[in-house]
Formats: sequence, structure tokens, C-alpha cells
Amino acid sequence: MYRRYRERRRRRNYDRREDRPRRGFTSAFRTPGAQIGVLLVVALIIFLILQMGGRSGNPSTSNSTLASTVTVREAYELAQRGAFVLDVRTPEEWNEFHAPNSTLIPLDQLASRLSEVPRDRQIVVVCRSGNRSQQGRDLLLNAGFEQVASMAGGLNEWRANGFPIEP
Repeated sequence: MYRRYRERRRRRNYDRREDRPRRGFTSAFRTPGAQIGVLLVVALIIFLILQMGGRSGNPSTSNSTLASTVTVREAYELAQRGAFVLDVRTPEEWNEFHAPNSTLIPLDQLASRLSEVPRDRQIVVVCRSGNRSQQGRDLLLNAGFEQVASMAGGLNEWRANGFPIEP
């Protein structure tokens, strides 16, 4: 009986000994070489994320991107060069006046009518004073559109600057 007790005790002590080989996932990271390797991989991933994030938000890195907000004059020039002018006002406001060659999709319908907006052209979002156009721009950007700008000042400023309008 005492002999069995000693054997069990010896086995238990062997399991607790520090010199036995370690097993498991964390034991692989106890060597300095493995720790340095993990740190290098993490640093590389962070570097790549920062590089990608920096390019997407910087309009100066590519000539094809638009600033998030454009002036009325810049919007007029973009429209002359073929940009898609998206009016997000109500139909009543549209009937009063609108920019030539613009397309009406009211802001409250824009999310359900994204298929009507071209993805291969620059888009200038306009409204009466510039507030709803920012919301429309943000909605389009969140939907994956890349070349979208909001016109500051809205169509009130467009008309005040003497740019053409249609009744």
C-alpha cells in the first residue's frame, strides 16, 4: 500500500517538474526568437493598414478622386466635363428650378435607388443650401461610390452666381 502511494506521489511530482517538455500553444512563444517574429508580423500588419488608410482619405494621391466638398464654380465645371449631377431635394423644390442635366433622386429615396446612380462617373450631389447634399454624399460613399462630392452653398448659391437653371 505504501509503495503505491509513493508511486502516485512520484508521478504527481513529475507532472509538476519544470524540466519536463512544455506543450501547448503558448509554450511556442516563450523563446525570444518566436516573440520577435510575432512582433514583426504585428508591426507589418499595422504598417500595411496605416498605408492603405492614408491613401483612401487623401485626395492628392490620385487625380481621379474628388474633394468631399466642392464650390458652386467647381461643381459647374465638373458638370460641364460630364460629371453626374444628383439633386437630392424634394420634387416640389425640383419643379421650382434645378440645374440643367441633373437627376432628381430625393434624399429619402436615395438608399433604395442606388442602382440609378452611375459608378463610373464623378458625382456631384446638390440640394437647396448644402446640408442634404452632404448627407447624400455620405450615403453614396458608405455604399461604395468613390468619386462623390457635395456642393457647398446649394442651388440657391448656384442661381445667385448666375449659373444656368431650368424652371
